[in-house]
Amino acid sequence: MIYEDAVTGVDIDEHTLQTQSGKSLKYGSLIIATGCTATRFPEKIGGNLPGVHYIRDVADANSLIESLKKAKKVVVVGGGYIGMEVAAAAVGWNLDTTVIFPEDRLLSRLFTPSLARKYEELYEQNGVKFVKGAMIINLEAGSDGSVAAVKLEDGSTIEADTIVIGIGAKPAVGPFENVGLDTTVGGIQVDGLFRSRVPGIFAIGDVAAFPLKMYDRVARVEHVDHARKSAQHCVSALLSARTHTYDYLPYFYSRVFEYEGSQRKIWWQFFGDNVGETVEVGNFDPKIATFWIDSGRLKGVLVESGSPEEFQLLPKVAKAQPFVDKAKLQSASSVEEALEVVRQSL
Repeated sequence: MIYEDAVTGVDIDEHTLQTQSGKSLKYGSLIIATGCTATRFPEKIGGNLPGVHYIRDVADANSLIESLKKAKKVVVVGGGYIGMEVAAAAVGWNLDTTVIFPEDRLLSRLFTPSLARKYEELYEQNGVKFVKGAMIINLEAGSDGSVAAVKLEDGSTIEADTIVIGIGAKPAVGPFENVGLDTTVGGIQVDGLFRSRVPGIFAIGDVAAFPLKMYDRVARVEHVDHARKSAQHCVSALLSARTHTYDYLPYFYSRVFEYEGSQRKIWWQFFGDNVGETVEVGNFDPKIATFWIDSGRLKGVLVESGSPEEFQLLPKVAKAQPFVDKAKLQSASSVEEALEVVRQSL
């Protein structure tokens, strides 16, 4: 049964949910899969002006597409996944596209400075402009009430009739705070079977703070791959009494500039943990690989423009975390040669 009615609270003693319309729903087992909500700009600085978009669901995406059909100048706020993917799409529509972010490089949570620089150069070659290290004061409205410009801390303004805010997301824990939250990574604290502290209540996907077994730490992963796998693991444990702990391998990817007429399609994949020293191999024409090595072990690997066979190798080595010869990787003359060094380390 499906209720189009927001949950406002949970009574963990009575095993009931309260809804916005006043209903009280009894549950035997409760799985919380509320995901995240997009981080928004405050209304007082223009965060809700017409022409300002946030992307979290299909309706948001459809609204943005309609806006882009009429747009001339697009500003994307944020240099992460949303920022990179929206900017690539907007410039593909031949729109004046500017990306603004406070960090000193794109996707700073994952990319090394060297790797980020190569992607920035590629985006600039496609017509995207970057304003790095910038702080936004407010979004300004035009005479029609819609957004017209972005005002920066240095006093400059950038014109825009469409703005996309991609500055992160927050776990949607609102009605479930009494279930038990993790104060470090946010979200609802669960164990390796996605059980919360409260018997009968589970949490999965973006909202779950779960033990990342292979790295011995608690994590919260905002990714469709984890959403699917955590749901599968949780339901299987619930229905079959399986007891083996969820053992997730972090995985991220992006595909951009894939439209017809693009001079170069971009598709990278990353597996593992981006900790330790890095070794970069390849000249980005078109291939490049970055390896993260910690205490002699390969902890993470990113490959751009790899073959299907090469991409299939990545999760194997990231999960095995083999000892690798750093000197051999550094002396590799190509991505293919470097991946062969890694393959042999298995």
